[in-house]
Amino acid sequence: MSTPHHQIHIQNTPDNRLNLGGVMDSRQVRRHHNAEYNKHHAKESITTRVSKLICAVFLGILFIVGLVMFILWLGLRPHRPRFHIHEFSIPSLGLADTNGFSTAQVTLNLTARNPNIEIGIYYNTMNLTLYYKDQTIAETPLLSPFYQSPKNTAIIYGTLSGPTLKIDKARWMQFLAARKRGEVSFKLDVASSIRFKVKTWGSRRHKMHANCEIRVGLNGMLLPSDKGKRCPVYFS
Repeated sequence: MSTPHHQIHIQNTPDNRLNLGGVMDSRQVRRHHNAEYNKHHAKESITTRVSKLICAVFLGILFIVGLVMFILWLGLRPHRPRFHIHEFSIPSLGLADTNGFSTAQVTLNLTARNPNIEIGIYYNTMNLTLYYKDQTIAETPLLSPFYQSPKNTAIIYGTLSGPTLKIDKARWMQFLAARKRGEVSFKLDVASSIRFKVKTWGSRRHKMHANCEIRVGLNGMLLPSDKGKRCPVYFS
């Protein structure tokens, strides 16, 4: 006996057709939205990449310009002149003569070096002051105004005697007392007004001082340890 087959008929009602239409519309909306999003995202990505590229180029140019300026600054930055003491002597002090102050004479020899490669230095009148225990014992002009070219050394030689030296018997006895202890200390100050020059450009004037702490021994000559000594230079 055959089993009857039941057939189930599905009929699309108006509500079902509505639901299917809504699903289709929803999918179309999503597709449209996704397409718009992808399009916007692509535009945003290109814009971002272009912006990053422009920033990278700008920063690169800025770095190169900064590096060039730094190198130029290193090359054109003025360096102070360098002073060295090579000779300083008071011959009569070596004789230990109590009346040696009447014939006292100071001989000195310094060098002024311009260490700059491209920068020259204009010196105004150069003046020398000699101190003993912070008391001035000599003061005199050394050089007239002059120009020192780059990488050049000027020799400063001078002899101080007679009225230039302010040494009396009491001061001379102080020298002799210090000599007995092995050395007599002096301070030498070289002062000038200088101006740096690069081709047609010139700097403002600077008041320059070179201070040399020097010592003479029993023979009245500069101690070997002080020969070639570099004198600190400062501006005021």
